[in-house]
Amino acid sequence: MNKEKVVIITGASSGIGAATTRELAKQHAKLVIGARRLDRLNELKAEFPDEDIITQKVDVTNFDEVQALIDTAKKEFGRVDVLYNNAGVMPVNALENRARDEWQRILDVNVMGVLNGIAAVLPTMIEQKSGHIIATDSVAGHVVVPNLAVYNGSKFAVRAIMEGLRQEQHNNNIRTTIVSPGSVATELYKSIGNADNQKAEIEVEKQIGLSAENIAKSVVFAINAPENMDLNEMIIRPIKQDI
Repeated sequence: MNKEKVVIITGASSGIGAATTRELAKQHAKLVIGARRLDRLNELKAEFPDEDIITQKVDVTNFDEVQALIDTAKKEFGRVDVLYNNAGVMPVNALENRARDEWQRILDVNVMGVLNGIAAVLPTMIEQKSGHIIATDSVAGHVVVPNLAVYNGSKFAVRAIMEGLRQEQHNNNIRTTIVSPGSVATELYKSIGNADNQKAEIEVEKQIGLSAENIAKSVVFAINAPENMDLNEMIIRPIKQDI
């Protein structure tokens, strides 16, 4: 990787976001990392004292905070090469339970969070005539299963939005990638409110789940692809995953 590449990562305090931060720091990218847990971000930065890493508190459902994250990257490094929209939640619940607050949270974080990132960074990338926007999607954005209908809907939406972005902006040399993991051992299970469903998810992750590092390496692979190559979709499943 060109060590001058400026990369912004949301949801960077744990899981795939933190693992991607570590992979990119090892390649000497200039990093601006955001999440709600600033203490976790600062601990991550401390692992790489010789690298250019800026931490900033951000809730992706708040557009002004997302815009401030983009503005920090521009102010400190002069441009934005990559925005990785990674923040997400994954409640597991049957529709009959009518968990409307949960549904709203899924849409606010998983869909509006991605749209907020796109809206905040796109003017800069259009002006640069270059850039790369990445989003963490999911196998659930390709296959529907019971008890995940709303989460499925949010991830299908991200997939559609990112394809629309590709079609609208490829002539500005803006690349788009969705990374669609299957079962991964992260802290995402904590967003599952139903105790039985949370326990089941933890068990699946223990038995067959990929590591966050597996996904991070795939993200870095997409970032490092030749500039004339647009790696639009990557589905990454544990070999033993059925769905």
